[in-house]
Amino acid sequence: MTETAPAPPAPFDVAVIGAGVVGTAIARELSHFRLRTVLLEGADDVGTGTSKANTAIWHTGFDAAVGSLEGRLLRRGHQLLGAYAGRTGIPVERVGALLVAWSDEEAARLPTILADARRAGHRNVRAVGTDELPRLEPELGPGARGGLLVPDEGILCPFTTPLAFATEAVVNGVELRLGTSVVGAAPGPAAHRLLTTAGPVDARHVVNAAGLEADTIDALFGRRRFTVAPRRGQLVVFDTWAARLLGRILLPVPGRSGKGVLIAPTVFGNVVLGPTAEPLGDRRDTRSTVEGVDALLRRGRRVLPRLLEEEVTAVYAGLRAATEHRDYQIDDDPGLRYVVVGGIRSTGVSSSMAIAEHVRDRLQAMGLPLRPAPDHEEVRMASLGERQLRSHRDGAAIAADPDAGRIVCHCERVTRAECLAACRAPVPARSLDGLRRRTRAMLGRCQGFHCSAAVVGLLAEATGRSPSSLVAPSRGERRGPGPGAPGHAE
Repeated sequence: MTETAPAPPAPFDVAVIGAGVVGTAIARELSHFRLRTVLLEGADDVGTGTSKANTAIWHTGFDAAVGSLEGRLLRRGHQLLGAYAGRTGIPVERVGALLVAWSDEEAARLPTILADARRAGHRNVRAVGTDELPRLEPELGPGARGGLLVPDEGILCPFTTPLAFATEAVVNGVELRLGTSVVGAAPGPAAHRLLTTAGPVDARHVVNAAGLEADTIDALFGRRRFTVAPRRGQLVVFDTWAARLLGRILLPVPGRSGKGVLIAPTVFGNVVLGPTAEPLGDRRDTRSTVEGVDALLRRGRRVLPRLLEEEVTAVYAGLRAATEHRDYQIDDDPGLRYVVVGGIRSTGVSSSMAIAEHVRDRLQAMGLPLRPAPDHEEVRMASLGERQLRSHRDGAAIAADPDAGRIVCHCERVTRAECLAACRAPVPARSLDGLRRRTRAMLGRCQGFHCSAAVVGLLAEATGRSPSSLVAPSRGERRGPGPGAPGHAE
């Protein structure tokens, strides 16, 4: 009697390529519907690229080009993310921003920026004269020519945001495949076959949210709508004592290469200065350079002179997926059942949930049936922000589990319970860098000098791996935003 070969698995309804903040937001949005969705990521964790290496600003889009898709999605995304963060525990703080002009030329552009912001619906942005600047920010350097106050700008945790999206997606049935890079595609009339480093994946619809590789994936589908030109942003992180020097985000007047160098508090209690904007040909070059850091320090000295008296705890760099276009590159091919999401750059964290809605609507327009799934479950993330109730201060949590009060990383006051929970979560920490992003462990003043042995031991205990296999960073990993290393944005 001959055995019949098992039937090949049915194609997924949707394959989302890229598990950065945009890809995970799209996967989360699709998890609200009766769909078989797969999320493909080449790295060994979610949010390991541009998403973790940004300045962690919660943008309103007040300075986006009038009428641009970016501006529209930022305005919507700012509202969506603010509400979502409150429900799920993502650290978000509406600290406000002060955009400062440092030359007569920059000052002359302020009325246009203000008029454009109000025309786009940002009614509470207002002009600030030179006499008011010192009252708003007493430590501001001399020579400012005026500014704009933007009360709704804020700061967020760039680590927790994509992790929350991915966790909610997985909890609600999305299949997450890490270590799965797409290297080829065979579009078909009924389903596409994606060739990956972990075997073929068949899907009826494909969403390309591959970030720095979005143009490469686009070419696999016979399209060449844009070219990704990586732009490196280097940043400097100052210790928590520096936070007393400013009350809000200090923004420059935007230039042609981006939003410019800012100084901002972080939800972890320290201060970030940056980023640079360096065009590169290498899509993997996240090195920090002497020239880049020196340029940032010169800028910091002018804007906030006393900042340079504070201790630097980390320097890091990230790449943003700039293109030859100034707006987002979101397009679809109904005949191919394919959507590309490119050129998102640094504002993607803030607009991610609106981008997900936009992609959902495009998929529906090309024939994807969207029937609501029953009993959709939201998630609650671990508290990482300094203003949240963290494990070591939670008496009820400590009474229930003594590990909630056993600190293993004293700089950032990370407990044993937090580390173990991160390793046992629906999207668990699989590496030391993954554990850092989920708990803040080893991201403080000593950068792991005192606690690394204990943290590595906990990760080995939870994952069953040898400590020696956990010490070397995973391929492509860089530290991003955090107490000792905030993320990167434009």
